[in-house]
Amino acid sequence: MTALVFDCDGVLADTERHGHLPAFNATFAQFGLPVRWSEDDYAEKLRIGGGKERMASLFADPRFAEAAGHADRTDLLRTWHRAKTATFTRLVAEGRIPARPGTARIIQDALRAGWTVAVASTSAEASVRAVLANTAGQAAAARIPVFAGDIVPAKKPDPAIYQLTVDRLGLDPADTLVVEDSRNGLLAAVGAGLACLVTVNGYTRDEDFSEALLVVSELGDPGRPAIEVLANRSRARPGSYLTLDDLRACLGGHR
Repeated sequence: MTALVFDCDGVLADTERHGHLPAFNATFAQFGLPVRWSEDDYAEKLRIGGGKERMASLFADPRFAEAAGHADRTDLLRTWHRAKTATFTRLVAEGRIPARPGTARIIQDALRAGWTVAVASTSAEASVRAVLANTAGQAAAARIPVFAGDIVPAKKPDPAIYQLTVDRLGLDPADTLVVEDSRNGLLAAVGAGLACLVTVNGYTRDEDFSEALLVVSELGDPGRPAIEVLANRSRARPGSYLTLDDLRACLGGHR
């Protein structure tokens, strides 16, 4: 059976700029931490897989480490990340994080066609489930398994999350397509032996996606401006928006 596995952040919705960044900054303010990330700062932090891991990188600054105090760092990171996840989930519930074009349509079409649809992300499971329900609707989200957060010991670009998804769902790698938005995600998918389609966002557009079969500006929707095809190494022939036929063509190998 054909399977479609989505990353969450930057793929299902434009979560980084409109959700995670303000949630991180709100958490820093809540706990009196001497840091506020700009969009450029956050672009750099996105090279690190996982929210707790991004916050942990702040301890490299002695001023931050002193302000954080002498409590156990693992406990601090866990507390901060719980607060950040709560803020992020609230932003989703308030409709502050827009779904990316085409994601809901493709998910609905794939489910109707009998495809397996899943989500595999390094973000906290509560955040991922909130974004999925907001993007695809509660009914569709209830049919989609989610693999997220600390369910694996190593975050993307390590392939562990995709290997786990394949194993748990009994997927055939030859019939499984991953939709990602970043080089870390692409490397994780390819490392698990999976074909990958990349839909870029403002943070990732200039990254190296040499291993991707198809790279587009977005999945697109009828009535929207035509998508931009940035690279195509597949047998797909995209029109103004991607269809299930285009995704099937990606699984057909290189042209």
